[in-house]
Amino acid sequence: MTVLQGRLANRDAWSAIGECPIEKTMTVLGTKSAMLIMREAYYGTTRFEDFWRRVGITKAAAAARLSDLVEAGLLERRPYREPGQRSRDEYVLTDAGTEFMPVVWAMFEWGRRHLPNRTPLRLAHRDCGAEATVEVVCADGHRVPPEELAVRLTR
Repeated sequence: MTVLQGRLANRDAWSAIGECPIEKTMTVLGTKSAMLIMREAYYGTTRFEDFWRRVGITKAAAAARLSDLVEAGLLERRPYREPGQRSRDEYVLTDAGTEFMPVVWAMFEWGRRHLPNRTPLRLAHRDCGAEATVEVVCADGHRVPPEELAVRLTR
């Protein structure tokens, strides 16, 4: 269990509603299609037609999710033009979008380990080939298991 420290320990003295980073993140990325669009962006997808087809959603839903992700700063539009075609936009990860990647890979790892029909897919370190995992690590480099994690106010 994660421990709430300091003033946060008295759960009746404060409310996270509207202020919690988890809540705010879910507002932007709390749909299946948004998460799958982010997955596709990490796999290198940039074109609108490829997003809606690979995620399995309608063009209207893809347009709405892509617009939401651009507005949230996770993707950015970049114009491109194929010879003889009109100008279009592609969608590329921003720094904030890239920083979100561990969340998606943590979901990948959890689903791989805990849901039925386990996939043979694994995360791996491209350079050495060893299996990779997503972990919480403190600023001093220590691995932090869930029972040692705390949430506290900083100034």
